[in-house]
Amino acid sequence: MSKALRQLGELIQSAFSDTVDGFHIAKGELTVEAGPDRLVELMTFLRDNSECRFRILVDVCGVDYPERPKRFDVVYHLLSMHLNQRIRVKLKADDETPIPSVTGVFPSANWFEREVWDMFGVLFSGHPDLRRILTDYGFQGHPLRKDFPLTGFVEVRYSEELKRVVYEPVQLGQEFREFDFLSPWEGAEYILPGDEKADTAEPS
Repeated sequence: MSKALRQLGELIQSAFSDTVDGFHIAKGELTVEAGPDRLVELMTFLRDNSECRFRILVDVCGVDYPERPKRFDVVYHLLSMHLNQRIRVKLKADDETPIPSVTGVFPSANWFEREVWDMFGVLFSGHPDLRRILTDYGFQGHPLRKDFPLTGFVEVRYSEELKRVVYEPVQLGQEFREFDFLSPWEGAEYILPGDEKADTAEPS
């Protein structure tokens, strides 16, 4: 399998030497690192080439690395039922420069790309309906960014007085902001159930 994946990686890199930066194999899966310029062509090649035939787009997801200039990885997971192989196409993006939508190649990318936009704020040019999919239309920010506050910006509740859902700024008491991560198994000042036997147990 490793030899077949290496040959596949070399095939892809030779066909798209101007946009594929490299590839590697880990845990039986091939990862191709590419740029956005010829993404649609690359995905079409992976779908239609007789040595690839990756006809199923399993998922599109994002990863956030805030310390990088291009802080996001956009990752496409493809499956070839014919070859019984998987491939991962990874490219770098920021929150200002759109990357090409692949909905014309894989229609299932529609909702996947909407989710990446909603959760991370990555833009997709040529997408037929790029809008939020998991959060509300008036939601502020992108929740899976690592700098997004854990408490969010607003809280939602149903107002019996107004007979509708209302949005209000998050109000969290200061005592709830001071989290104590002390493990109860290490720092508890009381005896945990079962520990009372520890001092009386005779050495074997």
